[in-house]
Amino acid sequence: MYVLIGGAGLIGLNLAQKLVDLGHTVAVIDINPAACCYAREQMGVMAFEGSAVSTDILLQAGIRKADALAAVLHNDALNLAMVALAKHYGVPRILVRMRHRDFAEPYRMVGATSVISTIDLAVSTMVNAIEYPQIESVMHFEQDQIEVLKLPISAASQIANRSLAQIAQDPCFPTGALIIGYQAHPHEDLVIPNGSTILEAGSTVLMVTKPGAMHQVIDFMQGCNSAL
Repeated sequence: MYVLIGGAGLIGLNLAQKLVDLGHTVAVIDINPAACCYAREQMGVMAFEGSAVSTDILLQAGIRKADALAAVLHNDALNLAMVALAKHYGVPRILVRMRHRDFAEPYRMVGATSVISTIDLAVSTMVNAIEYPQIESVMHFEQDQIEVLKLPISAASQIANRSLAQIAQDPCFPTGALIIGYQAHPHEDLVIPNGSTILEAGSTVLMVTKPGAMHQVIDFMQGCNSAL
């Protein structure tokens, strides 16, 4: 994909590097000459010096052919303008970094397909790390209606060395939870498990749950007395 990034700060440059590593073609726009020089010389991405809300610069950067655009400028007003211009030029996927929640609805109104609040993400990550240290990571979807948890399976876990079918039939298995991914070892690929998949100690699972179910999931993993 061709991805256009407005803003070559820490987020913009790190995003660009990740996308390049994944094989995408990336261009950044920033008013800072040093940031543009770094992007070109150290990262190998295209960089356009100028305002990311200038139609001339956006057209030079190829906004008409962009498959996705990320607006990560320093303030919401500029990001809002960039999102509106991206929508005008027909960019199909428009992502924006939001600083203040008051901009959530305006961003969606002008065409953002994904609105990411950096404050909410940071706070949520810290709260989860304090509240649920057993969970490696948590992702939220559909306005926090669904959570995806990444959980390690210790040798002491009651689901270790059991099949997915056995676990699903356990009366203690949390209602509304579903195991959707399994990684046997860190160096192996994540796979979609089936009923016969044995969850080995030392492996990792991805689980989908409803918000508020994390305590139930952790309690189950750590030792509800199974009826099986």
